[in-house]
Amino acid sequence: MREDESMEKLTRQYLKEVVSRHGVPVLIISDRDSRFTSHFWQSLQKALGTQLDMSIAYHPHIDGQSKRTIQTLEDMLRVCVLDFRKGWDKHLPLVDFSYNNSYHASIKAAPFEALYGQPVEIIDREVKRLKESRILIFKVPWNSRRGPEFAWEREGQMQKKYPHLFGNSESSSNATS
Repeated sequence: MREDESMEKLTRQYLKEVVSRHGVPVLIISDRDSRFTSHFWQSLQKALGTQLDMSIAYHPHIDGQSKRTIQTLEDMLRVCVLDFRKGWDKHLPLVDFSYNNSYHASIKAAPFEALYGQPVEIIDREVKRLKESRILIFKVPWNSRRGPEFAWEREGQMQKKYPHLFGNSESSSNATS
């Protein structure tokens, strides 16, 4: 977003791109851009119940984790530009997906899991048939701020990440029969 964009446009984009997708943030750490220090922005965040913190002037990396995150994203974008050249921006959703679904030691989970929780039960199962193999997939609910969402997950990944959903061998054998 350009610096000369109006607060109205910033607010619309914020609600569309952040709040509608992820819910209202608990905390926002931002630079000292005048749009984020304005009375309007502070009033909006107060009304939403979001705590606002500002990074230290001339030191936007407020902590080591932010610095590491920025470095990782820069590396991922650099690879994307080198691999896809002119059309690199069309692949940004893949970079986003890759980053948010990768395990992060600092939070002991993938960011997606940390934000939306873990599946709590297996709802359904299905066998996907490929040319020469079959893959067992499970439908699981994910708890999100907008309510339950459902996704199909592969058996091996589910058993590795959520062994508690497979409990004893009897329930596992019933799921596969």
